[in-house]
Amino acid sequence: MAASYQEKLVMFDEVLQAPKIDVDKLCAMCFDGVPDTRNGTRSLAWKLMLNYLPPGREEWKTVLEKQRALYRQFLDEMIIKPGADHLGDDRKDVTFEDHPLSTNSDSQWSQYFKDNDVLLQIDKDTRRLQPDIGFFQQATEFPNQALQDAANNIETLRKRVEHTMLQSSDVAKNRLGINITKCKNLRISSDFGHEILPEGQEAHWEVLERVLFIYAKLNPGQSYVQGMNEIIGPVYYVMARDPDVEWREHAEADTFFCFTNLMSQIRDNFIKSLDDSPEGINAKMIKLMLMIKKCDIKVWLRFQEQDLKMEFFSFRWLTLLLSQEFPLPDLIRIWDSLFADERRPQFLICVCCAMIILQRTAILTSDFPSNIKMLQNYPATDVHVILRKAIELKKYL
Repeated sequence: MAASYQEKLVMFDEVLQAPKIDVDKLCAMCFDGVPDTRNGTRSLAWKLMLNYLPPGREEWKTVLEKQRALYRQFLDEMIIKPGADHLGDDRKDVTFEDHPLSTNSDSQWSQYFKDNDVLLQIDKDTRRLQPDIGFFQQATEFPNQALQDAANNIETLRKRVEHTMLQSSDVAKNRLGINITKCKNLRISSDFGHEILPEGQEAHWEVLERVLFIYAKLNPGQSYVQGMNEIIGPVYYVMARDPDVEWREHAEADTFFCFTNLMSQIRDNFIKSLDDSPEGINAKMIKLMLMIKKCDIKVWLRFQEQDLKMEFFSFRWLTLLLSQEFPLPDLIRIWDSLFADERRPQFLICVCCAMIILQRTAILTSDFPSNIKMLQNYPATDVHVILRKAIELKKYL
């Protein structure tokens, strides 16, 4: 018999308040859904399931102080100090050895332009994150004071983007056959569809912009790939809405480490050269198709008849952990179970398979365009029904 809501609250409190948390028991409870409470149960549970906090509560203070100090160091080295050096249009001293056109791989200018390319994509993606709920466009109650204090004259990432001049070049040959280059400068528009906050305030998307930029700098082999914003968004949303003011105050640093730990498990999804590796995205799509074949041969045959390829829809499902397929509250409920499962990648495949099987009738009776449209815009469905079906399908792993 399922526990009542009040009984679940008591059970979670008992587990989370123990001197040493039984993580296996916590995961088993979270798999059935974390209750929405005012005591930050989900925020704390996710920190534990994503291996940010150790099981022993007596270690938390030391771990948090160390990790948050490390994040402040990253922030200082990668955003605050460069922002102080490059405020306004007078960005870097040009020397004979290091100048904007230098091809030297160690050139500071070269690195600056590479960082700008990454930053522009991050900025574009974070500004439009979850527009339906409006949370990420609202002001955070804990803006970074060093960056927002006008007296410090530090350029924020948002201002760096808005000040950036994009230069494009048209290369052609003149009548003598000599290459000529015509350059033109384009200023980035600051109109992104929502109000710009007053000076001294910063939106939640700006916080995520910082986190993703630092992550990209620390992981140059992977850098930032479009879609990572969809992964970090829900994690930050849970952390930044914790009822405990101290947890909320450090949501930025805590999100960085939770996101980093999560990415360590799914990073292959974002590295194109690993698409065909045993843990790459292509292998995951093949596993999904094989599971469909095992559990419903008729649906599998329909996919073959219509040449419905997994990459048409499940590439996004698997890469982004379904973050674009469901409203945020439903996604968070799915992630409760996903983070709690010890075979996280395999359970995600089960969830995707359940989504397909639950649309069995539509798939078997619809033509190719209708099926593609449905799978790329998954219909509103009770996520608890999907999760129950996914649990049932685990036997086919």
